[in-house]
Amino acid sequence: MGNSQSLPGHNCLLAAVDHRASLVTFQNDALFHLRAPSLYNLDAPVKPLAVTFPENSEQIAKIVQCAARHSLKVQSRSGGHSYGNYGLGGQDGAVVVDLKSFQEFSMDPVTHVATVGSGTLLGDLHSRLYNAGHRAVAHGACLSVGLGGHATIGGLGSMSRQWGMALDHIQEAEVVLADGKIITASATENPDVLFAIKGAAASFGIVTKFKLITHPAPTQAVQYSYSLNIGTTAQRARLFADWQRFIYTQNLTRRVSSELVVFEHGVLISGTFFGSPEEWKSLEKKLKFPGADKGNLIVLTDWLGMLVSGAEDLIQQVAGGTPCSFYAKSMSFTDALSAEGVESLFTYLDSATKGTPAWFVIFDLEAGATNDVPNNATAYAHRDTIMWMQSYAVSLIGPVSSTTKDFLGGINQVIAATCPSASYGAYPGYVDPLLENSQQAYWGDNLPKLQKIKSDIDPHDVFHNPESVRVNPAARAQL
Repeated sequence: MGNSQSLPGHNCLLAAVDHRASLVTFQNDALFHLRAPSLYNLDAPVKPLAVTFPENSEQIAKIVQCAARHSLKVQSRSGGHSYGNYGLGGQDGAVVVDLKSFQEFSMDPVTHVATVGSGTLLGDLHSRLYNAGHRAVAHGACLSVGLGGHATIGGLGSMSRQWGMALDHIQEAEVVLADGKIITASATENPDVLFAIKGAAASFGIVTKFKLITHPAPTQAVQYSYSLNIGTTAQRARLFADWQRFIYTQNLTRRVSSELVVFEHGVLISGTFFGSPEEWKSLEKKLKFPGADKGNLIVLTDWLGMLVSGAEDLIQQVAGGTPCSFYAKSMSFTDALSAEGVESLFTYLDSATKGTPAWFVIFDLEAGATNDVPNNATAYAHRDTIMWMQSYAVSLIGPVSSTTKDFLGGINQVIAATCPSASYGAYPGYVDPLLENSQQAYWGDNLPKLQKIKSDIDPHDVFHNPESVRVNPAARAQL
């Protein structure tokens, strides 16, 4: 193991995994770069002190206790898609708990509640639920994302307007706390912990498994897309305005999901309607997208193929499916952009210096069932959001430039200048390491309660990343 024995916590971390060298690697190990998970975002280089690969909750408890004794920070990793590499700690020197072995799955044949390990990837969850009785939950379209992070941040997807987010399906969870206790979090046991993990789990513990409420899988859907590949600034702005009018339609059916992607010289509108082609044709008459092409429709009767996302395909194409340097920002909306705001936005997008041709901005329709839950029912703080925006830029050579980061920041600024009633919240799944007042942006009015829970169950901030919930300063003074 090279010089790893000189690292803090070496002996007890090795002991925590029953002295099995295959279940832990230290930063000084000769093969660390091969055994440790790779960076997801090359623009945020971090190097953990150690990466552990536990096989059960008891080993995780010992790992956490060891880290706490040596004043080391801990973060868990499931799929590893954090924009700031927070699953690897987000800064050097963390102890990582890789959950890839936590693949438990079972389905109660009576209640249809599924027990699922937190290391499960969304693609595996999708197929396992379907094969266990044609069941489903709401989750995103990137099937290599891990459930452990996705379902404890929010978890938005095409079914969210009907069923809520992924975290709204959590009935119960097994959680390892900072003192090494293994608890059950539910409405009747440790409800404050359940509140915290539904939107901010990385700050409070490590979820090892979930009990998820499931739904019968849809049997029919229509995927639609419309595009404007080359057009003037005014034409692209008009198409956005038409789409925005559609998604803000009063009483719009929850059976439709929709997203609009703006990229260099083009706009793509896509989504899914969960129903028959005849029903979609009736709804399509209300779309009125004269600036786009005639559209493309695909009728699907296989639930396993219904979660393809045009935006997700674009992300994969830009990044080439490999780690790259990128930067992203997000913004939530309760009100629609004004005509002036839409014009200003597209004028800016066409005229600003970007520093890279590989950029795009995604606008996602939300609302529906996600709005039905009270804002203070879970840590997730954006229940009134109707539309999310995510801007995304990839550097094709080296780190992301300050020019590119300023370009993305400028998008938010332009919108804020013309839409003063907009909610400036940030989606906690699209972490932005440069975001000011990030905790307030991620958790809003729920932050004080989360700080109190943090003080109660993790007063020494064992579970930590650069933007995690901190102990309430007043409580810290009493420690």
